[in-house]
Amino acid sequence: YKIYKAAKDVIDGSCKEVIVHEEIRNTDRTFGATLSYYVSKKYKSAGLPTGSCIDIRLKGTGGQAFGCFLARGIKLTLEGDSNDYVGKGLSGGEIVIYPPKDCTFDTQGSIIVGNVCLYGATSGTAFFRGQACERFCVRNSGATAVCEGCGDHGCEYMTGGVSVILGKPGRNFAAGMSGGLAFVYDKERVFPNLCNLESVDLETIESESHQKTLKNILEDFANKTGSKVASRILGNWNEEINLFYLVFPKEYKRALRELENEKGKEKCNEEEEKEAKTALDIEDVVSNVDNLKKLDKMKGFVLYKRNERNFREVNDRMKDWKEIQDHKWKRFHQSPSSQVYGLWGAILSIR
Repeated sequence: YKIYKAAKDVIDGSCKEVIVHEEIRNTDRTFGATLSYYVSKKYKSAGLPTGSCIDIRLKGTGGQAFGCFLARGIKLTLEGDSNDYVGKGLSGGEIVIYPPKDCTFDTQGSIIVGNVCLYGATSGTAFFRGQACERFCVRNSGATAVCEGCGDHGCEYMTGGVSVILGKPGRNFAAGMSGGLAFVYDKERVFPNLCNLESVDLETIESESHQKTLKNILEDFANKTGSKVASRILGNWNEEINLFYLVFPKEYKRALRELENEKGKEKCNEEEEKEAKTALDIEDVVSNVDNLKKLDKMKGFVLYKRNERNFREVNDRMKDWKEIQDHKWKRFHQSPSSQVYGLWGAILSIR
């Protein structure tokens, strides 16, 4: 709520931008989720209006699910590292994580974020200057993500978006991947043995559009994270581009090919067009929906009235629970005898 209070004017529309500087530690879980709730409550899935920005700059270690469900218009920049599930359900926001600026270690060989980052992300960008752990971008359906290496099962069940891996990935890469694209920098030429080829093809990057897409992403990544790996690749682009593999899902490729073929076909005859115009969408054939508001986001759904429940105020409900890590609370509720036996147990274990 501290961050929300600082950003409230931007959400309300009384100002365009706010910059917030804060420290963070690993007990700060799901950072950004509450803020995204307030943005979505007012602007729905569209996020903040164009030109509005909540820019949050942090130092420290992010807790579990840092930046989860981050709404469009919110930027999280973290100088440090973070735990698992970074960017879970990312919804248009931007996450940038890089190590301390005075670090001297090789970021390409160091882990900076945990497992299952970008799980179920739908849109937005995530830049990690360092390695991600296992299941990077699993079920990503629309976000753009960059890291300098990842663990096993990278891009598993990915259905959309773009992933760029600037280092060696783990085994079983792209298992079940059916959409989106992945660019993998394979300087050691070992990637074909690490990739699950059941649902994807590996190609060199010949298309100018794919080369342009990758180059633009790397330039943005280098500018925002200071990545030496990306800068080196961009500095020798004509040679380094040959060390990339394009991971292209077979189903996605087939769909693109069919779409291209459809464009080349002649228009349907008048009878077919008339028949197509008379086809009804699902919400048009469902009965008893005259008084129900239809979703304006897409076809195929009807927004039915929900049962409403009145909850108590958040601050009141929070008093129902206590953190299990609250050792002071534990000592307070222990009987004197249990405290003594606990002390003797600790002494004997040391001896």
